[in-house]
Amino acid sequence: MKELTRAEEQVMQIMWEIKECVVHDIIQRMSEPKPAYNTVSTIVRILETKGFVDHKAVGRTHIYFPIVDKEDYSKRFFKSFLSRYFKGSFAELTSAFTESENMSLQEMEEIQKLIEKNLEQKRREE
Repeated sequence: MKELTRAEEQVMQIMWEIKECVVHDIIQRMSEPKPAYNTVSTIVRILETKGFVDHKAVGRTHIYFPIVDKEDYSKRFFKSFLSRYFKGSFAELTSAFTESENMSLQEMEEIQKLIEKNLEQKRREE
């Protein structure tokens, strides 16, 4: 599965949300300044070529729908991101976030609680 560009991902986020749509539906949900119809239409056709989207013809109109699940793409993208930037290490990723000046104490405590909750669950499974 190929990675999406920023513009492609923006369109896919909308398509995952509304399931079936025409190009005008996508443009309507985009923030200002809205891109031109031809720009969005081209992105949708690229997504179709990449295997993320398909369409059904209704008269002269194409109704587009995602054929790649958002969760599946997210998992694959995250694995690739983790591999490229953090040597595949969750520990390095966590370290980078916790060392960030933007992370508050409250956010760190929330992460710690999530980790503890998942640890408990893993221990019960073993």
